Amino acid sequence: MRCPFSRQSFKMALVAAALLLLTAAAGGRLYAVDLATAIVEVAKKNIPAVVHIEVTEGKETANPVLPFERNPFLRRFFGNRRMPKRHHEELRGLASGMLMDAKGHILTSYHVAGGASKLEVQLSDGNRYPARLVGGDPKTDLAVIKIDAKESLPKVTFGDSDKLEVGDWVVAIGHPRGLDQTVTQGIISAKHRRGIVDPTSYQDFLQTDAPINPGNSGGPLLNLKGEVIGVNSAIATESGGSEGIGFAVPSNIAVHIGNELIAHGKVERAWMGVTVQDVTPEKARALGMEAPKGALIVSTLKGGPANQAGIAKDDLIVSYQGRPVSDAGALQNAVAMTPIGSRVKMTVLRAGKREDFTLTLGDVKDADKMLAASADERLGGTFRDVTDKEAEKIGLDEKAGVAIVSVEPKGPLARAGFEKGDIIIKLNGQTVADVSSLAQLVGMLPPGQEVSALAVDLKKGLAGTVRVKVR
Repeated sequence: MRCPFSRQSFKMALVAAALLLLTAAAGGRLYAVDLATAIVEVAKKNIPAVVHIEVTEGKETANPVLPFERNPFLRRFFGNRRMPKRHHEELRGLASGMLMDAKGHILTSYHVAGGASKLEVQLSDGNRYPARLVGGDPKTDLAVIKIDAKESLPKVTFGDSDKLEVGDWVVAIGHPRGLDQTVTQGIISAKHRRGIVDPTSYQDFLQTDAPINPGNSGGPLLNLKGEVIGVNSAIATESGGSEGIGFAVPSNIAVHIGNELIAHGKVERAWMGVTVQDVTPEKARALGMEAPKGALIVSTLKGGPANQAGIAKDDLIVSYQGRPVSDAGALQNAVAMTPIGSRVKMTVLRAGKREDFTLTLGDVKDADKMLAASADERLGGTFRDVTDKEAEKIGLDEKAGVAIVSVEPKGPLARAGFEKGDIIIKLNGQTVADVSSLAQLVGMLPPGQEVSALAVDLKKGLAGTVRVKVR
């Protein structure tokens, strides 16, 4: 049978098919993308709204000369002046950001802008502006800064990150190593990556192999429609450069946090008062589940919203507000993005049966007091933040850790050998920044778990790792 097309028309059809990619978007709709020009169009559309950020951060460090102050040669060189104990230095860095609106609000990473003493923004047209911090959220590594420009500014368009699929093409734009308006491309390698940084943070990273390097932080990750679907945040690397494993905060989280920061300067989160963990395959089989999905309740805080609603240890939360719960991180993020005081519905598996519960979400600020009291009880002691003087004595560049104010006789701390005045710096390898951080880390532990505490005995000048079994 002869082909009804001429050889010329068949070749043209092949070329057209090679240039035109029909990509399935969420909701079953299709959109056409010309592969020959797709990235060019994404770049043209978004480069004007991607900014270069120069960051200056002041830092106090121990004077490097101080340990040699008694050296006769140095004393002769410096005269009889006493060496200052602290040394001030300014660190400078480069990063990226994106204009959220025409008013000059710029979304970037918290680790870029959160501790800056000076911020300067350069637009794609070369114009430079001083910027100020509007607000930051270390829990999601997001921040908003603002410039004041007389003219209307370009802005990015945000897409729906929930509609992304593994394998979707993406484009990153930023200023890696100071190279302005750098465009790279790759795919979505994975979704819902967690445990990349601080385990107490709200994480739900997109993973991409689009080359991301230092300086890309805070820049956009875009789909082929030119919509921002992520904020580039971190890389996994041993070399210090891109190794094909980059992470971005999904746009749906970023937009929520950005709007909260613009409106309030901070993020107010809801809280339900539970410690949850992912379901193990063994637990899933015991519950008759085909796959290990849901968030398993490890403990509930007495008097917290979940406890008052009747939710208990070993309940498995499988649905939140009518949507399936894939794992513990998904539940944590969903609760955090729900307005405080909301009445929410959850479905749990209890002893193999599905039960529905309704509870009123509390304020995470109220949780801090309850968590602190719980940590005191579970460790058998009371705590306070370390002072600047104590941090300096320990040799920490930045203030961190908690000092023990009192120790309960025969409590977990006492049995481990702790005394009043000792300082805990880390728990299970995670830095204890302050009392709130300690409470959150302890709150994640199941009852009876033994943890490793890096501690310092200021009286004896000793430091070491001590095992403590929490209640």
